[in-house]
Amino acid sequence: MRAVSPAARPRADKKIFVACHNPGGSLDKPTKEANIMSDTHPVRLEQHLSDVIKHAKELARAIDSHGLDRTIYHLVLTRASQINGCVHCIEMHLREARAHGETGDRLDRLIVWDHVDIFNEREKAALAWTEALTVLDRKTDYGPLRARLRQHFSDDHIAALTATIGMINFFNRLAISTH
Repeated sequence: MRAVSPAARPRADKKIFVACHNPGGSLDKPTKEANIMSDTHPVRLEQHLSDVIKHAKELARAIDSHGLDRTIYHLVLTRASQINGCVHCIEMHLREARAHGETGDRLDRLIVWDHVDIFNEREKAALAWTEALTVLDRKTDYGPLRARLRQHFSDDHIAALTATIGMINFFNRLAISTH
């Protein structure tokens, strides 16, 4: 796990938001097909919520500046996107993880992370937290999950991890609403 300076990190809006898009066009640049309106056509979020999208990008950059380990970061974004079924986000996060040195073997097994020994305990704690915050279940006991996290992360990093999970779920749901 290598640390990357904030200046060397890709900007959060480029990483998360640009590729989370409508088939054939991004939320930032609607295609000609996006101009055709019907009752079933997706709402053009970039048109109706441009201020919200702008602030969401700024928020993602602010969260990203808190120094979450890049290996954990890429695993979390990819796993949440898998759970949420956002194919465009999955493709983007897999590509970025590979570019940052993640192996194909680990990425191929990410979907079954809790059944293989290729991920260390720190990564497994972060992935368990990701799943708990992505698939919400009122019966989940978050205390043991937080205790597991605290064996490997400071509260500052748990906060950054939690916010990162919240942001990817937000972006995934925006993108999925346009499918």
